[in-house]
Amino acid sequence: MAPRTATRPARSKAAARPRTTRRRVLRVDHHKRWRPNSRRGGVCGYTLDDKTCTRRGAHYCEPRADKVVKFFAELLIHPAGALANTRFVLAPWQEHEIIRPLFGEVHWSQQWGRYVRRYTRATVVMGRKNGKSALLSGIALYMLCGDNEESAEVYGAAANTRQAGKVFEPATKMVKKSPILAERLTHIKNARRLVDEKTSSHYEVIPADADVELGHNPHAFILDEVLSQPDDSLWVAMRTAAGARVQPLMLAITTETKDGTSFGADFIDEADRVMEDPPRAPHHFVFVRKTPRTVDELERLWRLFPARPELPVSLDAWDERNWAWANPALGSFLSITSLREEAEEARKSPAAEAGFRQFRLNQRVSQVTRWIPMDLWNACTREIAPTPDWVRERLRGQRCWGGLDLSSKLDLTALTLLFPDGSALWRFWVPESVTPVLNEHTNGSFEEWVRDGWITETEGDTIDYDRIYDDVEADHNDFKIVDITYDKWCGEPVRQEIVKRTRLKMLESNTTFDRMTPPMTDLMRRLKAKGAPEFAHYGNPVARWMADNVEKKSPRDDPVRLRPVKPDRDKSGKRIDGMVSLILGVDGAMRGMPKPSVYESQGMAL
Repeated sequence: MAPRTATRPARSKAAARPRTTRRRVLRVDHHKRWRPNSRRGGVCGYTLDDKTCTRRGAHYCEPRADKVVKFFAELLIHPAGALANTRFVLAPWQEHEIIRPLFGEVHWSQQWGRYVRRYTRATVVMGRKNGKSALLSGIALYMLCGDNEESAEVYGAAANTRQAGKVFEPATKMVKKSPILAERLTHIKNARRLVDEKTSSHYEVIPADADVELGHNPHAFILDEVLSQPDDSLWVAMRTAAGARVQPLMLAITTETKDGTSFGADFIDEADRVMEDPPRAPHHFVFVRKTPRTVDELERLWRLFPARPELPVSLDAWDERNWAWANPALGSFLSITSLREEAEEARKSPAAEAGFRQFRLNQRVSQVTRWIPMDLWNACTREIAPTPDWVRERLRGQRCWGGLDLSSKLDLTALTLLFPDGSALWRFWVPESVTPVLNEHTNGSFEEWVRDGWITETEGDTIDYDRIYDDVEADHNDFKIVDITYDKWCGEPVRQEIVKRTRLKMLESNTTFDRMTPPMTDLMRRLKAKGAPEFAHYGNPVARWMADNVEKKSPRDDPVRLRPVKPDRDKSGKRIDGMVSLILGVDGAMRGMPKPSVYESQGMAL
């Protein structure tokens, strides 16, 4: 649980951010949204109500988006709540931040010879009671009978059938309240199924048991509350089954989880990464609204969404100005009074506070959080190195500090050399038996990195220590290494052999809060440095992968203290060895040069 910090730490200049920015009106230009730079395909030509799209290539097709917005407003009636029995006119945030981009973004499909929706996957992460059930019901009905898909299969699932019914039941109520839909759709109550005889399509609730769901061919699959799923089996089963559809949609909506090692946590983290780096997955639409827990997270939001009126202004969980970001419906159909009452109870009870933070502020109630925002990492590229040797030749002969993270014999090992100008040079070693495993977890990239020389693969099932010793000795000859800071778990025999071969100074460290906090803090300072860059990774793809994986942990009572968290290697496929070695290298650089000998300054007395 995050500490009850009422004011933002003074170490950040952003604490003085002007409040006037919160009064600015949000303006959305959908044509400026990031999209792949593709010109494939002719003029779109999609027409609705005498409006024709004349754009080509990957683009935002306004008539297609208009169609979905009109479907909600003209055919759907709110089934319950403060807006019950009124037309479902989408709120501005629902329309412009979810529906229009999700259904309006298209690209040319070579396979189908037509324009199709770009997004085949969507993840929505926000606080509870923000109208998600009604919104999902409306999307399900559109996919059932408004998307021009013959024999469409639309499925809804959650942790159990009862939970999934919370999306299905509002849909049936919407059908009853709409004369047009009531005439067209048939509700088979016992089977929890809505049937569209006109297109031979149906929408139904299914149990969260992937073993019996492999025969489906979903046009749309809606997974409610990902945090409650035990694993990825159902998601994978439905996603792979949708491959035969022209423009399928896999939609998941959830609130933050408290289990940082769960399927839900990985799912949400992936959406978070795509939010800050859309090219990572151009097919994945994300809408992530989480209240920041740290200064770094708060500043990241300000960089990604400049001048948004509903952005948090501090880390204070009790400041009402910070509630709107995770609760976009606040002030409309979400009662501010209700949140105030819950906040008052949460301030008096640690258990209630955990629930308020998780379900209302959409915070992960955990001491472990992602550490490096990828927009900061990308900004420190400086230049893209075409090969590892390009960096090595450029830095040859210069002074530097080393950091060595030696893993077990069965996994990755990393050495980082950090130079005074902030340049970082990595070596990675891996036994060949591990490559197939990590290749699977990196979508085939790991083998490319090995082939291109970014990673040294050694023969056999275990690390070849002699190859590591040879490479460290080569670096000792090529560079002026001041010292190498190493994790004490590397083992004394390794240290002895390196010293024997090179006479390098080896300094022991570990990954405790005391040892990791200063270099981690300094590395983050380097990443954020304005003007002259203080860090450069030259686009090393392996280091980027590890930077994206690294998480930090802080004690509950002292959020300033940090240490990296090594992931479960077998379950997650993640590795952060290159980041640990970088942090150790920063540790060495912070110590600086060794003190000069008295003989260097005064000479030797005769």
